[in-house]
Amino acid sequence: MTRTLAQKGSKKLLNAWAFYDWANSVYTLTIASSIFPIYYSALFSSKEQLVSAFGFEMKQTVLISIITAFTFLMVAILSPILSGIADYVGNKKSFMKFFCYVGGMGCIGLYWFSIESIHLSLLFYFMGLIGYWGSLVFYNSYLPDIAFEDQQDRISAKGFSLGYIGSVLLLLVNLAMVMKPEWFGFDIGTTEQELGMAKIKAMKVSFITVGLWWILFSQYTFYVLPKGVSSGHKITKNVFLNGFRELQSVWKQLKQNLRLKRYLGAFFVFSMAVQTIMLMAVYFGEKEIAWATDSEKTTGLIISILVIQLVAVVGAVVTSRASDKFGNIRTLIVVNSIWLCLCFYAYFMITPMQFYIAAGLVGLVMGGIQALARSTYSKFLPETEDTTSYFSFYDVAEKIGIVIGMVIFALVDHISTMRYAILFLFIFFLVGIVLLFRVPKEKAPL
Repeated sequence: MTRTLAQKGSKKLLNAWAFYDWANSVYTLTIASSIFPIYYSALFSSKEQLVSAFGFEMKQTVLISIITAFTFLMVAILSPILSGIADYVGNKKSFMKFFCYVGGMGCIGLYWFSIESIHLSLLFYFMGLIGYWGSLVFYNSYLPDIAFEDQQDRISAKGFSLGYIGSVLLLLVNLAMVMKPEWFGFDIGTTEQELGMAKIKAMKVSFITVGLWWILFSQYTFYVLPKGVSSGHKITKNVFLNGFRELQSVWKQLKQNLRLKRYLGAFFVFSMAVQTIMLMAVYFGEKEIAWATDSEKTTGLIISILVIQLVAVVGAVVTSRASDKFGNIRTLIVVNSIWLCLCFYAYFMITPMQFYIAAGLVGLVMGGIQALARSTYSKFLPETEDTTSYFSFYDVAEKIGIVIGMVIFALVDHISTMRYAILFLFIFFLVGIVLLFRVPKEKAPL
C-alpha cells in the first residue's frame, strides 16, 4: 500500500519538520554546552595536566578548541558541495538522515571517551559535532519546501520552542542522574571518591541518552518529510561545484550592495567572538572559577547553562522590542557593547556567584544577538528569489568565523591562559561595533 505524502503547508508536514528540533537540540545543550565539557575536564588529574594527541602535547582546552575548529571547517567546506548535490539529485532527506545517524552514534560513542584512547575518543566527538551541524544544512533547506512564505516564521519559531523544551527536559533528567546517581541504580559507595566515580558513570550514560533521543525522535520527521524532488540526472563534476558557484555569485553581488556588504563584514567579526565564547564558556567556568568542591562545580556549571537558556528567551524578546523602537543596527551596537564589557568582566571572575551573574548576562545578550543578526541580514537582502544562496553564504561565513575564533582562542590559551583568551576577544566586539557604525543608514528605521 502506497503511503500518501503530506501536502506542502499541511499541519502534519509542518509539525513533523519542527519536531526535528525536539530531536536534535539535546546535542547542543547536553553535549556541546554542559555535561560533556564537565566530563572532559574531570578526566584529568589537574587543570594543568597536558594531553598528548597527534604527536603534540597541549593543554586540555587547546585540544578541544582545535578539534572544534577543524570540525566547523569541514562543515563550511562540505555544506555547499552536499547542498548542491542534494538539490540536484533530489534526495536531501538521505543526507539529513546520514548526518543525524553519524551524530547520534557519535554521542553514544562518547560513553567510551578516555585519555587512553584519545584519538578514537576525539573521533566520536567529531562525529557528534559534524552530525549536528551537517544535518542542520539540509533541515533548514527543507523550510521553503514544506511551508509557504507566510508560514515560515511561525513554524521556524515552533521548531525553536520544541527544541528548547526537549533539550531542557532531557538535561534535567541528566542533571538528576549526575547529582543523585543512586536514584538511577548507580553504586555510590561510601567515600567521596566512589561518589565521584558514580557521577562520572552517570555522565557517560547521559551521552547515550542524547544519542538515542536524537535518533529515535527524528524517525517521525524522516517518516513524514518528502525525499525531495528528483531531477533525474546523475551526479557530475559540475554538480560538486554548483554550491561554490552560488557563493561566488553572491560575493560578486555583495560588491554592488554596500549596506549588505558592510553589515556582513561586521557580522563576520562579532559572530566569531560570540560563537567562541558560547562554545568555551563551560570549559572556562570549570577551569578558572574557584569552586569549593567538585560536587559544587558540577551542579554550578549545569545550573549556569540552564540559567543561560532561560534568560536567553527573555533576551530574545527584549532585543526584538528594542530593535522595533531603536532600529536593528543601533540595537546590535548596544548588544555588542555589552558583550565587550563581558569580556573584561570574565577576566576578573573568580567566585561562583560572579560566574552565575556572567551566565545571566550572557543569556540576555546571547538570545538576542543571534536572532537579530539573522533577521537584519534578511531585511538587508536585495529583491531576489534566490534567498537560499544568500543564506548559504551567511552560514558559511558564520562557520569560517567560528574556525578563526576558535583557533585564535586556542593560540592565546596555549601561550597564556583562558582568561587572556577571553579578554582578547573584546577586540572583535570593538571592531564589530566600529563596522556596524559604518553600515549606511536606511531610508526608514528597521
